[in-house]
Amino acid sequence: MTLNKHSLLSGLFWILLLPAMVFSQNLEQFEQNVTEFTLDNGLHFIVVERSVAPVVSFVTFVDVGGANEPAGQTGIAHIFEHMVFKGSKTVGTTNWEEEQEYIDLMDEAYRAWVNETYQPEPDQEKLDQYWAEFEENKEKASSYVKTNEFDEIISREGATGLNATTGYDYTNYFYSLPQNKAELWFSLEADRFQNPVFREFYEEKDVIMEERRMSTDSDPFGRLTEEFLSIAFSAHPYGRALIGWPSDIRATTIEDTERFFRDYYTNDNFTFAIVGDVDPENMRDLAETYFGGIQSTHEAPTVKTIEPDQRGERRFTIEEESQPILIIGYHTVSQTHQDYAALQLLSAILSQGRTSRMYRTLVQDKEMALVAQTSVGFPGSKFPTLFIAFGLPNQEISIDDLEAAIYEEIEKVKEGDISQQELDRAITNAKANLVRSLNSNMGLAVRLAQTHGQQGNWRQLFNRIGDLENVTLEDLQRVSNEYFVEKNRIVGKIVNRSSDEVAENQQEN
Repeated sequence: MTLNKHSLLSGLFWILLLPAMVFSQNLEQFEQNVTEFTLDNGLHFIVVERSVAPVVSFVTFVDVGGANEPAGQTGIAHIFEHMVFKGSKTVGTTNWEEEQEYIDLMDEAYRAWVNETYQPEPDQEKLDQYWAEFEENKEKASSYVKTNEFDEIISREGATGLNATTGYDYTNYFYSLPQNKAELWFSLEADRFQNPVFREFYEEKDVIMEERRMSTDSDPFGRLTEEFLSIAFSAHPYGRALIGWPSDIRATTIEDTERFFRDYYTNDNFTFAIVGDVDPENMRDLAETYFGGIQSTHEAPTVKTIEPDQRGERRFTIEEESQPILIIGYHTVSQTHQDYAALQLLSAILSQGRTSRMYRTLVQDKEMALVAQTSVGFPGSKFPTLFIAFGLPNQEISIDDLEAAIYEEIEKVKEGDISQQELDRAITNAKANLVRSLNSNMGLAVRLAQTHGQQGNWRQLFNRIGDLENVTLEDLQRVSNEYFVEKNRIVGKIVNRSSDEVAENQQEN
């Protein structure tokens, strides 16, 4: 393949220019490569012309995630994400009209089965009847399915990196295509979001239940963090299981998921980012052609619950046969708060890399921990969130001693024991990490779409450099003393016990 509009030299110049632009915050230069527009129906597009290679990365960012799920429907955002890969009314089926008829009958039977299941005294005869009807119609619906046709279409045309992610704050859909296949993305993307189908819905719920078993039920760290969040957040939906509680996954129907799509996948919640060797005006024309006919929608509901101030430290212990694990959290602020940059740098100073305080002291010198890490923005960052520290104690080291050692490192920070050199190094590393995340078309597209989708302006991504550079040693001491206090703390532990001890404790309880 050859480059269309620009030489390889200009492409390499762009790569070299980007870090300089980021560090100097020269938005004027970057904006020369950005075309941004909003269709009459509210759908927003960001196009970055970057002719490094004849490839284009596409991101569909939806400002909807686990935090938006209605009560009793945890996991539904993730369930719908799976559905988007099942095609549409024209892709993935041999006869949509007939397939839909059986899908509707199947879901009707399943809803009746669920409703009867939760009666005070379920009628087993009715349960058997509804389940038989469900299985019969599911089998008939499956006879029309062209499995994985969406994937096969784009794979034949050279697509790479097809995937999606669901978080508490967002859902991302993305893949890359050769530059001359850009119109295919517009056609398929508009189709699958304008005409979503719930094909193989119940088969996919089985897949998600297996994902839950692997990531949470069978994983000690997954079990610990799920319990930790449920205790850390008493009101805010950050305390719910992102993948869903098993009973909620089981009870969720197609009707529920379709309602979730209509309520939350509204035009104002979409941001599309296109980065690569493209003609921006051609992208605008294709957007009008394929997305312009989508009707305007209502505004999506927003999360209004605010987590109340914690009244005191919360602690819990899980006893099981496992590597001991410690997790400590402090309630902090969202990504748009003025203190967030200082918290990011505190995390870097404490645990990022081999020169960080916790690595040097706890892992290397004292050999107390196999791992000792901190992070800000857990489990999300759109709403007030947590600063966490977690650790795995070394052999012969008690988990209580590791907890005390972590507090010692935090107390040093609170006392102002951070040098300007440490702060400067953390700022430099943070800027370098940001630049690295923007070096690829996909990395740039994801960050631009997410920043615009959550903060209303992709330029905030570049403004973060200034936020980091403005942090002072006094800021670090102030925020550590404000947030890292016992009253604001949550502590969770997995403590290793032999199978005999666990069984004995369960009998006593």
